[in-house]
Amino acid sequence: MNNAFRVEKDLIGERNVPAEAYYGIHTVRAVENFSMSGFPVDLTLIKAIALIKKAAAMTNSELGWLEPAIGNAIIKAAEEVIDGRWNEQFVVDALQGGAGTSTNMNVNEVLANRAIELLGGNRGEYGLVHPLNHVNLHQSTNDVYPTALRIAAIWLLQPLSEACAALQQQLQEKEAQFAAVVKVGRTQLQDAVPILLGQEFSAFAQAISRDRWRLYKVEERLRQTNLGGTAVGTGLNADRKYIYMVNERVRGLAKLGLARAENMVDITQNADVFVEVSGLIKTLAVNLNKIANDLRLLSSGPIAGLGEICLPERQAGSSLMPGKVNPVIPEAVNQIAYHVIAGDAAITMAAQGGQLELNAFLPLIAHHLLGNIQMLNRCVIAFGDLCICGIEANEERCKQLLDKSLAAAAALVPYVGYDRATQAARYAHHKKMAIDQAAMELGIVTSEECKVIFDIQRMTQPLQRAKI
Repeated sequence: MNNAFRVEKDLIGERNVPAEAYYGIHTVRAVENFSMSGFPVDLTLIKAIALIKKAAAMTNSELGWLEPAIGNAIIKAAEEVIDGRWNEQFVVDALQGGAGTSTNMNVNEVLANRAIELLGGNRGEYGLVHPLNHVNLHQSTNDVYPTALRIAAIWLLQPLSEACAALQQQLQEKEAQFAAVVKVGRTQLQDAVPILLGQEFSAFAQAISRDRWRLYKVEERLRQTNLGGTAVGTGLNADRKYIYMVNERVRGLAKLGLARAENMVDITQNADVFVEVSGLIKTLAVNLNKIANDLRLLSSGPIAGLGEICLPERQAGSSLMPGKVNPVIPEAVNQIAYHVIAGDAAITMAAQGGQLELNAFLPLIAHHLLGNIQMLNRCVIAFGDLCICGIEANEERCKQLLDKSLAAAAALVPYVGYDRATQAARYAHHKKMAIDQAAMELGIVTSEECKVIFDIQRMTQPLQRAKI
């Protein structure tokens, strides 16, 4: 035998496994079969699976199903994986056939071989610790993988919710900073009634506030698990005491309010909860995208566009045009949002593609769900720190555009009626004059009445009708 390899066997035959590898033949075959996407399995999912293996080893040892030495070695090996010590050993492609079996087997083999080593044996000596007989005892991929996915998603949702809270605060600080800056509002990209720049930022903050609350609450939907249901949710080959005890152990180790589902067959078959969670993550992406688009519009120009706000300058914008600076952070946010929305579509298709007792496409769901959460977390932090915090108002430009706009004509309506207000607006447009000047020139209102009607601060609040 080549010293660089060890030979392992499975139901199909033999394969050379790198001698230094902690994984085994099942992982080798998975690497051979699944080399399509180039994406690794998310390490948060690996950590969650290892946590379940630790809980299972603790439970099986306590119930006498595992010898104490074997159980302790598996527990130690699982703790090392949870700590990230063997990350390079998880080599299977994220998009794999088999409903996640290859990922589960990859973890089983790494834990078995590390446990063998801890007991003084050599990797591949499965008579000491077996990946299936010992590490996978009372388990199936079909209850371990979806449970781990739920745990991993909750772990990742918590920092995303916190990042949204920070972004909300940053937007609220801008709301306060811009509370006195009056500008032209716009609907359908046309001039509308006046609005405070602070009011625009208050709307951004409120949208993110809703996202923060949704993400904080949605983890409750992920807390029911099918651990102990084994292959189809019926619990075949799982000791009844084990089922109850392992769920308690996982809850304690994960520090999450997990609970065994009353109907584990349902949880094994159906992936709709992941669609629900993904939909709320997509909602955050949609709000971020809208805010990024608005910031790009408001900062456009800066000479030939709106130019009402100034974004922090992050880098040179052109290899041809000297001095050009682009809104690169909002543009990056746009692209992350599009990516998340596309991932949500993939999750939706994968969830509805399940058949009978199992969904074979959980790896695709896991890849996009966990990836999108982490991507948005980084996106939200960067958006706040690199863009929102540095925004400044161009008050002179806001006033200039407001003075030229006919948006204030709406303020005439409660006092002179829609038709006469329209007459003033059209006259102002043709004569290229301010609306208040036009109204006075037409004799619709007096100069004193104009001071009341066209008070800018009054126009950014609900009607406070004054006598004129």
